[in-house]
Amino acid sequence: MKSILTVFWKEVRENIRDRRTVLNTLVTGPLMAPLIFVLLINGIVSRELDKAEKPLPVPVIGAEHAANLIDALKQSGIIIKEAIAEPERAVREQEVDLVLRIPERFGEAWSKGEPAEVELIYDESQRDAQGSVGRLRAILEGYGQRTSTMRVLARGLSPSIMRPLVVANRDQSTAQARGGMMFSMLPYFFILGAFIGGMALAIDTTAGERERQSLEPLFANPVARSKILLGKLGATGMFALTTLLLSIIAFSFAGQFMPTEKLGMTLSIGPRFALLTLLVMFPLVFLISSLQTLAAAFARTFREAQTYLSLLMFVPAVPTLLMSVFPFKTETWMYAVPLVGQQVTITRLMRGEFVASSEIALCVACTSLAAVLVYFITARIYDGERLAIST
Repeated sequence: MKSILTVFWKEVRENIRDRRTVLNTLVTGPLMAPLIFVLLINGIVSRELDKAEKPLPVPVIGAEHAANLIDALKQSGIIIKEAIAEPERAVREQEVDLVLRIPERFGEAWSKGEPAEVELIYDESQRDAQGSVGRLRAILEGYGQRTSTMRVLARGLSPSIMRPLVVANRDQSTAQARGGMMFSMLPYFFILGAFIGGMALAIDTTAGERERQSLEPLFANPVARSKILLGKLGATGMFALTTLLLSIIAFSFAGQFMPTEKLGMTLSIGPRFALLTLLVMFPLVFLISSLQTLAAAFARTFREAQTYLSLLMFVPAVPTLLMSVFPFKTETWMYAVPLVGQQVTITRLMRGEFVASSEIALCVACTSLAAVLVYFITARIYDGERLAIST
């Protein structure tokens, strides 16, 4: 045990001396993601809310054909702009978000009680215009519905005959569940934080020492290589766990500055969430550290190890992308798959759902088993004589 602690403190002290690495690992990594997340969400929400509250300028072609419609649009906060000669080109080149065109026969069809068509010209691929398009479409549909109701009343009929089926929405989602859906990327940030936290140390303690030719003298000591490996993994895991803890704390503070109330959502990252997240992530941190050390053991230089571990960082993105693209229902077997189990557990905790102790235990046990398996594979690599040779 003393040998393991000696190696552990040796690696920790050497890593702390590299202030740039410590700054990137323990400060920039955990803080940059929450900061970008807050700025991005606040910017998007503020922009959309401002656009929804401010008057909407809309170029209208053929406004003289529908005076009543134009008056209704003005009363709904639409600013009628002059007609554009080439509306399709203007929309494609993003000179305007949308254009409303009223055909000449609009008045004739309207007088006869026939459906009167208007054209809404926009570009669906322009995300910035979607809010404006949706707002104008809702106003036009509301105007059409009101006119239809008045026509039915004028004929002595009840407007209810036009709605033979009424759908009553009973949304069972909670504010926290909706917030969990919106911030579904948080588990990925936590897992990625653990990768980044141990990456520099895993490279330096294996490929770095191998390149500096300091690994062979270390192996020459009368200490079992398994103890040396445990000391290095302990140091790597500690930095990864510290980065994870800082990420959770940073996101808990960042959640207070997100305009979730304006969207009818809540983001609750409290002590219970933090403790359970650390519990399910603890074996994953050891698994990640073992994988990083294993990958670095195959590299002969520091730069080569950086390449290998950079590719390894894409692994945690796979379950996140799959779960984002494909709808899924949580199944028990998911907790037994490393990375997937942590993703599912953290997501459910964030949504405020109850996660059974057996599910958490399954996630921790299976990830721990995978971590032990990778550790033994790494230990076999450490027992080989080729590891200490730099050339």
